[in-house]
Amino acid sequence: MTITVNDVCLALEELAPLALQESYDNAGLLLGYRKTPVTGILLTIDVTEEILQEALTKGCNMIVSHHPLIFRGLKSITGRNMVERCVIEAIQHNIAIYGSHTNLDSVSDGVSMRMAEKIGLKNCHILQLKADALLKLVTFVPHNQLEAVRDACFEAGAGYIGNYDSCSYSSFGNGTFRANEQCNPFVGEIGEIHTEPETRLEIILPAYIKNKVTKALIQAHPYEEPAFDFIPLKNGWSKVGFGIIGQLETEEDEMLFLTRIKQTFNVGCIKHTALKNKPVKTVALCGGSGADLIHTAIEKGADIFISADFKYHDYFIPENRVLLADIGHFESEQFTKEIFYDQLTKKFPKFAIHFSEINTNPITFL
Repeated sequence: MTITVNDVCLALEELAPLALQESYDNAGLLLGYRKTPVTGILLTIDVTEEILQEALTKGCNMIVSHHPLIFRGLKSITGRNMVERCVIEAIQHNIAIYGSHTNLDSVSDGVSMRMAEKIGLKNCHILQLKADALLKLVTFVPHNQLEAVRDACFEAGAGYIGNYDSCSYSSFGNGTFRANEQCNPFVGEIGEIHTEPETRLEIILPAYIKNKVTKALIQAHPYEEPAFDFIPLKNGWSKVGFGIIGQLETEEDEMLFLTRIKQTFNVGCIKHTALKNKPVKTVALCGGSGADLIHTAIEKGADIFISADFKYHDYFIPENRVLLADIGHFESEQFTKEIFYDQLTKKFPKFAIHFSEINTNPITFL
């Protein structure tokens, strides 16, 4: 079986849809033709010149990374910096490069959840739910066609609430309309006002699948001109957002817990606020740069918030309400390669998928 670059892209986007990336991000296929057959895949956190050489050595013509190689726009490609040199070399050797970044950060089984699993957290939930990401579809269907229209919307991806699927609400009423000479009405007569017993159908869906659900609705609906509305919701989306909060099975001493974190993530140095002199039970965390979630961790009652890239003044925010621990950006995201591996081996169980053996962390400790 031939696996193409596009096959790999679709498998990764099934886990972390590109529509979930932040506006500043540049996730997705960055280099390469989608129709190119893949000889092997190399998994890494960053793309560097050493990574490209490793891909060549291992016979891989596709690299999947967490951090996008091309993050900001390129106005020229002359080899004057590492990014440009990597682009040139990848093109010369026909190596496709794919990045799954903030879209993988924001899914419930993404970067932060893998951190939580390494720590052994239970009863985990997303720390800060993504807002303004859901819509409610409202449409009106003749009673006998309700099931067909509803199931078509479910098949298109609508109707998920938390761990439940096929969620909808129906209520009964009467719709009126009058068809003109250009119509071919499903019910009623041309030129006459018609009253039809209808079911009002309501279904929640992610905003990014609106077009897909619209197409499914129109194809399944018996009317020539079905009436429907998409209503923006302010609800948080329980399956998408940043960070994770959960509980340890048993309370742990602060210093012993920090020491365990240091060992688990192989951290050269943990920067943290003053100890609170209380056991750790509720843990909040976020892979990568999580300073924006400090207040949320406090509001959710976390004993400790583990993330990276805290600035000097960030350490003043907690005022002894939560213990801040900065374990390093690379260290917090290093297990992302395992997420890629699990997803791709599930889709392509007999394909050559390699973990990079190169530590791309640019930070070292004395």
